[in-house]
Amino acid sequence: MKTVIYYFSGTGNSLSAAKTLAGTLGDCELVPVQSLAGQGEIRPGAERAGIICPVYFAGLPVMVAKFAARLDCSQVKYTFAVLNYGGSGSSPALRQLDGIMKGSHGRGLDGAFSVKMPGNYILMYGSPTGEKQAVILASAGRALEAIAASVGRCETRQIPRSMLVGFLHALLYSRFAAGAHARAKKFSVNDACTSCGTCVKVCPAGNIELVDGRPSWDDRCEVCCACIHLCPVRAIQAGSGTKKRPRYHNPSVSIRELEQGPR
Repeated sequence: MKTVIYYFSGTGNSLSAAKTLAGTLGDCELVPVQSLAGQGEIRPGAERAGIICPVYFAGLPVMVAKFAARLDCSQVKYTFAVLNYGGSGSSPALRQLDGIMKGSHGRGLDGAFSVKMPGNYILMYGSPTGEKQAVILASAGRALEAIAASVGRCETRQIPRSMLVGFLHALLYSRFAAGAHARAKKFSVNDACTSCGTCVKVCPAGNIELVDGRPSWDDRCEVCCACIHLCPVRAIQAGSGTKKRPRYHNPSVSIRELEQGPR
């Protein structure tokens, strides 16, 4: 049974999860969500179709929410989602995704899954390091193996409920989504910049260009923080709070794999 997985990944967690599922499922196509930007209705050419992405403020990345509204899975035998989260849970984001898909084409999720992975929202906190990071990733690996087996069997998995996380979604998500594209106004670059262009290449929104050899941000930011985390010389900051916070990218994903950008 062929599977297509659409993924959105800034620092590699979602791509790592997608690779794990693909390795188990076989006959699996991995498609970055940004590669379909600007296209109209999308019909997966597969019997199974899934979305893998992070949770932002108990909801979906803006790009993923817009993508889901264009995804027509009415002819797909099995639909699923795997959302990874660092802090708050994923149930409201799964419900948001299910609702968007049902509202646009009448077909929601058959399987709804989530996995805890190292958080990367450096604008608010530092990512886990060392043994703590290793423990989270090991647990995530085991969880993803179980999820891959469930998807392989096309198991139905209902969306769990969480009153607390649902409250956080209602309180925070709409404000986050409304201001996401302008969030890059907080970003800056210092004299350590070597003009290597990594930030341009890893930005899934195509929101960065080099101007006189230094990154300049437009107004399409998805707040994935890839530019900050993956700069090889830590030249990019978002205010004074990020200077001492550790950088993160999923160790099972190379930076080259993340250098995709919109096609």
